[in-house]
Amino acid sequence: MSILDSFVKEYSDKFFEKEEVFETGLVGDIKRVSLKLMDEKFHPSFQLKSILDKQLRRARYPMEVAITGQFSSGKSTFLNALLSKNILPTGITPVTSKVNFLNYGEEYKLKITYYSGAQEYAPIEAIADFTDQRKSEMSEIKYLTLYAPMDILKDISFVDTPGLNSQSQSDTDTTRKVLRDVGGIIWLTLIDNAGKKSEAEVLEEYMEQFKNKSLCVLNQKDKFTEEQIETTTKYVSEKFSKYFAQVTPISAKMALQARAHDKDVLMNDEYEKFISEFKNDLKNNEVESLNFFENKFSEYKNKISKINLQDSKDNMKLQEKSNIQQVIDFIENTIRPQALESKEFAIKRDLMGICDILVNEYNNILGVYDNLIEILKSSENDILNALDNIHKKYSKELFAIYNSLEVIMEKMAHETFKNIKTVKANRYENKTGFLNKENYAKIEYNTYWIDSDNVYKNLFYDDQTIDKMFKKSIKDLKQIELNADESFRDVYRTIKNNVHRWQEPYELIKKNRDVASDVEFSTTRHFAAKVYENVLISYHRAILENISALRKKFAYFNGALSYSYIQTTQATIAHFEQQIAESIILYEKEPTKFAVYHPREDEILTKLKANFAFEKIEDFLTSKRNYLFKIIKYSKEQYLEINEERINFVESRKGEYIDKIEDLKKIKDEI
Repeated sequence: MSILDSFVKEYSDKFFEKEEVFETGLVGDIKRVSLKLMDEKFHPSFQLKSILDKQLRRARYPMEVAITGQFSSGKSTFLNALLSKNILPTGITPVTSKVNFLNYGEEYKLKITYYSGAQEYAPIEAIADFTDQRKSEMSEIKYLTLYAPMDILKDISFVDTPGLNSQSQSDTDTTRKVLRDVGGIIWLTLIDNAGKKSEAEVLEEYMEQFKNKSLCVLNQKDKFTEEQIETTTKYVSEKFSKYFAQVTPISAKMALQARAHDKDVLMNDEYEKFISEFKNDLKNNEVESLNFFENKFSEYKNKISKINLQDSKDNMKLQEKSNIQQVIDFIENTIRPQALESKEFAIKRDLMGICDILVNEYNNILGVYDNLIEILKSSENDILNALDNIHKKYSKELFAIYNSLEVIMEKMAHETFKNIKTVKANRYENKTGFLNKENYAKIEYNTYWIDSDNVYKNLFYDDQTIDKMFKKSIKDLKQIELNADESFRDVYRTIKNNVHRWQEPYELIKKNRDVASDVEFSTTRHFAAKVYENVLISYHRAILENISALRKKFAYFNGALSYSYIQTTQATIAHFEQQIAESIILYEKEPTKFAVYHPREDEILTKLKANFAFEKIEDFLTSKRNYLFKIIKYSKEQYLEINEERINFVESRKGEYIDKIEDLKKIKDEI
């Protein structure tokens, strides 16, 4: 039974597709969309996978809050207060010249990212070496990332920016980009500097579109009276209401002092020291038991106990007076809900944008095939007219050859007729005489003979006129064959040139956006590069087939014209000599009933044409439905059939992409 169960499970796993189950929420939505966009039928690019993974990381990434403002407003001190630790360097000089990302990490460390793409790590204590704008080598640094094992950073990632009045325009541009992408903004300004014209100009230029996610923090309230603080806060709230959702006065210095002595912070610091020392001892010493650490563990417990016993009333008052809790509350109650909603909206908007990009790129590919179809359709009239012109042009030239052959036949008939000579002949007629004795009377009559030697001499031997006329007709016919051959090739060249003009830009077509499929564009380039095999070869074969058929017919008539016209003339003369001889026999038997036959010139011409198979030549050269007409008619029908078949073939290629576009639109609608 277990063997059967195993077989059923294996069969089921192999042949029955299992529907993947995704977690609820934004992450699950992204995974669901990613699975569909990464379907093999789309031949997804590495860049698409990368950007979808980025969206997934973005969904999981903590909310970002930017700390910005003008230089020397105490941003670093304020951020240290929020983190309850002196991480960022502070001072009276404007030192922060780079964007600093503060992210959660298992340990304190600093990552330096350069414009070249290179990265390096350094101890967090070395941050001052990489943030002082007075150092020229800082121009190579793109941004810094500080990692710290702080609980607040699990949910919020802070971005410390250069001021919007930075000495470097690139830093100002970077800050502006950061503000656009973050979930919330804390604008930090000194309370005695708030509302000044210079600050108003900066806010008007950069901050107007960020009101709903912006908090204005007035720093250094510890330097002023409550009345001064209240007056300034009210003034700034009214003057800058279109830039900020709230204005809050604080003392970053007092907050940092208070939060640095917070019990939770102190205990966390002791815990970090304890764990760090424990790890170092294990790493640097060979230990077989943990006995060596008992004393340190006891010390750690004693320190935690002392912290718990501390009176925190003064510290809590200091923290309350610093007003830092209002900032934290704004982050939690205003920025966070909006940031989550904004993040979901932005990510889904970007996913829909990816679908739009892929649709547009597929439309670009469709355009390649649409243009080819348009060229094949628009070429029809030109090709049909070109084929008709072949018939019109060479029918006239064939008729001219017919006229020249007609002249030759007439000349040969006339020369033969001229050389029919009259000769005297005798016949004997039985006359019954006196006493019934048989008596034969000799009667003279005229008969005819053809002076064939003179005919041959005049037609063929003396000036060779007929020979020259035949050779000229044969040459003309050959030239028509060559010209018609070339005209058929020109028809194909017209098709080929039209298609090649289409081919030229698309042989090198590339995707416009990185997320588009490399394979799809490679396939399109390959189709364009192989357009002869994919499209033109059918037209080419048809044209060569038509040329071959026409050549065979021309070869036949060339052979007919090349046949010995002397032998044809001899046969014609022999025929009439036979006719004359037979008429003489009949005449001599019954002179009253029969006459001696004298060939007429038109009879000679008719017989010459018959011996020359001239009826077929005449049909080929002059008939309205001659062989050239039939070839052209067949060529046009064949061309239209091939053109329709090739258009349908290209349409079928389009169909694949139309289906994919519809699938992408459905995915977008589901988002």
